[in-house]
Amino acid sequence: MKKGLLFALSLSILLSVVFANDIMLPGPQKHGISLPCQKVINELSRPDTCIYNFSINPTTLLMSYYDYLIGGYNNTPMCVEPDPLYGGYFLTFHGQRTATSQRRVFYSYISDNGVIQNMNELTNVQNWEGYPTIAIDPVSGKPLYAWHYGVSVGDTYYKVAFAYDAFLSGAAGLISDPVNILTNPTALPSPYNTTDNEFIWPSMQIGPSPNADMRRVYILSRNNTAHVPGETVASDNVWIVYADFNGEMLEQGTPLVWNHTTIPTLDAWNHAANNTFRSPSNAFTVGNDGRIYYVGYHSSIFVTPVGDLVEPDLDAFVCDNYGQGAWTRVQSSSEFRSWNPKTNFGNGAGWITQSDNTTSVPDDSLYFAVVNSGHLNAVFDGFGKIHAAALWAPMWREGAIPTQLSGYYITDMQIVKDLVYDSNTQSFSIREIYPIAGTTTDTLLWLPWDNNADGVVDEYIDDDPTSDAYGYPISDRSWPFPFWDKTAHNNFMMFHYNNLKITKPNTQGMMAAVWQESNRARLYNTYSADYPELIQYSDTPEIWISCSPDNGYTWSEPFSLNKVETPQLASMKPMWVYPADAIKYVTSENGHKVGKLALLFYDDISWGSYQQEAPVGQNDGGYIKFAELEITFPQPDPNSNDDSVVTPEVTMLKQNYPNPFNPETTIKFNLPKSGKTDLSIYNTKGQLVKILVNSFVSKGEQNITWKGTDNYGNVVAGGLYFYKLKCDGKTETRKMMLIK
Repeated sequence: MKKGLLFALSLSILLSVVFANDIMLPGPQKHGISLPCQKVINELSRPDTCIYNFSINPTTLLMSYYDYLIGGYNNTPMCVEPDPLYGGYFLTFHGQRTATSQRRVFYSYISDNGVIQNMNELTNVQNWEGYPTIAIDPVSGKPLYAWHYGVSVGDTYYKVAFAYDAFLSGAAGLISDPVNILTNPTALPSPYNTTDNEFIWPSMQIGPSPNADMRRVYILSRNNTAHVPGETVASDNVWIVYADFNGEMLEQGTPLVWNHTTIPTLDAWNHAANNTFRSPSNAFTVGNDGRIYYVGYHSSIFVTPVGDLVEPDLDAFVCDNYGQGAWTRVQSSSEFRSWNPKTNFGNGAGWITQSDNTTSVPDDSLYFAVVNSGHLNAVFDGFGKIHAAALWAPMWREGAIPTQLSGYYITDMQIVKDLVYDSNTQSFSIREIYPIAGTTTDTLLWLPWDNNADGVVDEYIDDDPTSDAYGYPISDRSWPFPFWDKTAHNNFMMFHYNNLKITKPNTQGMMAAVWQESNRARLYNTYSADYPELIQYSDTPEIWISCSPDNGYTWSEPFSLNKVETPQLASMKPMWVYPADAIKYVTSENGHKVGKLALLFYDDISWGSYQQEAPVGQNDGGYIKFAELEITFPQPDPNSNDDSVVTPEVTMLKQNYPNPFNPETTIKFNLPKSGKTDLSIYNTKGQLVKILVNSFVSKGEQNITWKGTDNYGNVVAGGLYFYKLKCDGKTETRKMMLIK
């Protein structure tokens, strides 16, 4: 099979002085390969998709000209306000009010009903600020902020600042005077003796304190200075500052006393002189056990001559005694074995070939491993497990000399998994989020050509005997990035644009994983002759959301939000999407949990990032927006005796008739009293199809006819649909089948 090496990522790159030097630079990367496009791409579907609606439509917070990662790298920059008296959300982001102004850090407080109570810059000094982080004191409900700043763009050294909102009696915006908690350059002691370290890009966590009636805030910053000989990219070791506080101290403006710690292994990586370079991609979190954790993976190479350094790539760095103890490290490997499907209907050579486009990759050399997940975050569940959403891709290595192996991966087969570290057993495991073969936690592993993991190719191309691809495996493709072109920004699009985020479980165990997809845009822009029907997706980044009702033990089929299929996103290009830190529990309906998930995103006017080197798009800005979804989770509440997928009560909503139907059906419902009523149709992806009723309805029996059209009058495709009735504080759902 002929395959082109579409790009080979180099090991380091220097940004032009025109651009800010506080954008992370790529470390060691594997070579990205794309397999030839196929006319047939499987569409995966499971029957457990969430049902959602917008409880708060997208609302503009700021027109901003800074179009890259508005909420920081490894953070969820929006937190649920824990005080039930006030509710709502606190959030932070960076932006530029004009094309030539300084980039500033902003905060906002949004009430439970979506009203922007306050939104402004965190400081009144015109510095170049960015990459903010936020955490909320779980006791007092007061938000704490950290960010880095310099006098202007491209400052030689940035500082890290800290402030908080006293939030007295529900009044947001009582921001303290910022204090510098890290003034760079920072010196590292012997044996390194470097004095030029620049720790920036903060992440914040709040955990218990060893002192009574206090909490401990931790702020981790990463090094932007390289010390490995021959490398211009930093292996970013970390500097962690911490201080104890309580709500009374914040209200009275009591100065906090800061201490610090570093991770010795990462300090050594940053100063390595043994011809090796390791680049960590970790996220920061704390437990209720007095320990702090830095969990993720690292990429590694031999510097000269360049080659893959083969070693376990998963790491959990753990410090006990509230950050004051010794650091330990737990290692594992993200690799799991795959196999190379055969051509000629299973009778030919291996389909995936090496870089010579001829030699098949041996079965025992093909594996899946983590890749392109440098912006992950980490959360604790209620059982001592840390979760992080990350990407895996098919990989192999080539070369006869161990120190000169070249690593390759298939770029359009990257899949989303849950990287789990169990702090109880000090071990790693990998759960499937999307796609899934069998269940999330069984031993079956999904492969692009073997969806059910039975060891047999699902389907071969057999529609054109004259085609070079006749008898080749059909494989699923994905593109979990908010932009379609992997060659953008000097071939580093996947490094800069990956942005998977996961929410911490709420008390009811509800979680969400949020990422972006642009596969339909990629297919049209790359193979427009084969996919003319996808023209409306040519400039459409999509938001994908998967939900778990049980602390990440199982995950739903994701649903998509995009400007083509989601009326609330019409004309928008949502980029840099962040969920709130947790889902708000609302109720349990017929055994199904219902919760609200807030989203922060950037609606880009011209698609791409102008702020990166080799800019994409125009310097015309976009809109920072807030939205909230109400989601009915796909699996029954474990406390419910009802184990059906959707089993509505029969007090109001009746089964439609006829069912199945074509072309129309009648839906009956009986209201016990008059009131505001909503009756809507949803597809199996949880997307709103048709609003049938959204008005005041008198009590008694009502008959509504649906003629199989959507909100725009278009005839919908045949298949399974859900109809949902909301009235008098109750929600009932049934399903129906449209046949063609």
